[in-house]
Amino acid sequence: MSRKKTAQLRKSVSPFEKSDTKASVFQLINTIPPFFLLWFLAYQSISVSIWLSLAISVIAAGFVVRIFIIFHDCTHMSFFKNKKANRILGTVTGIITHFPFEKWKRDHAIHHATSGNLDKRGTGDVWVMTVDEYVEASFWKRLGYRLYRNPLVMFGLGPLHLFLLSNRFNRKGAKKKERLNTYLINVSIVLIYALLIWVIGWQAFVLVQAPILFVAGFLGIWLFYVQHQFEDSYFENEEEWDYVKAAVDGSSYYKLPKVLEWITGSIGYHHVHHLSPRVPNYHLEKAHESTPPLQKATTITLISSLKSIRFRLYDEENKTFISFKEVKELLHRTKPNVQIKTNHPAQGK
Repeated sequence: MSRKKTAQLRKSVSPFEKSDTKASVFQLINTIPPFFLLWFLAYQSISVSIWLSLAISVIAAGFVVRIFIIFHDCTHMSFFKNKKANRILGTVTGIITHFPFEKWKRDHAIHHATSGNLDKRGTGDVWVMTVDEYVEASFWKRLGYRLYRNPLVMFGLGPLHLFLLSNRFNRKGAKKKERLNTYLINVSIVLIYALLIWVIGWQAFVLVQAPILFVAGFLGIWLFYVQHQFEDSYFENEEEWDYVKAAVDGSSYYKLPKVLEWITGSIGYHHVHHLSPRVPNYHLEKAHESTPPLQKATTITLISSLKSIRFRLYDEENKTFISFKEVKELLHRTKPNVQIKTNHPAQGK
């Protein structure tokens, strides 16, 4: 894509970068109060049926995802026009979603600035190894990578690691504002948990809160994973990497049913979001529909997105994701003398 076309594309999206206070407030009203109501109903339903309570908790988890999208917009300073309002709301929604605002704001900004750049991986993104890196890696590193990419680990243990470890500690070298924000959110969570346990008891609290956090974490990781891990996703080395191509070709349009699109805050229009992070979630669909070049982005559906589970390694030569099984077969065809040690419990497609 030429610089002229790049400039035109970014210019065509710029009208949608302005936040709408009324739309933002309305989204808060139809998202946060319903979540608290569902939480209360899940608690009240325990005496009727644990399964009914669980079903309500799953619905509540969907609203946590929607609250996270608001949090996410606040980290981009796009939900409100006022930066202070974004920081305050971002911290409040960070408490609800259990995400440290300042820390995640920094990591996510790096993700946007380096998405699809093979030379700048490692912050705010999913661990991706290329075929060559995997072949040259030690047995233990390959084992670690295979475990990391195993669906049971990524989507099963992933939420637990995210909420209990990753989000609770500051990175080494974090600035004072970032550290204090994490402490504030952690202390707030502990106090709220303590209050709820004192009021309703720890058993009822766990029965309601645990499924909400787990399902919300699972859905959040899945959304983030699937929108960058598709077959012909964009990855290039630093000298060839281009921000706009990484946004449009390296982020998918996840075409979801309207109900799920609403719950996920239209984040399925991920290519639009990566092109212009300042577009608030309630303008993403309009930006997509009003910009023909953006409609050419890779489109995935609920069914087709399931294929991404088998995409484990990026093949730089063929510009595509492949499975562990495929890389083993590839090596056997091209390098008969090279063997990959795959005889361990994490082995899979």
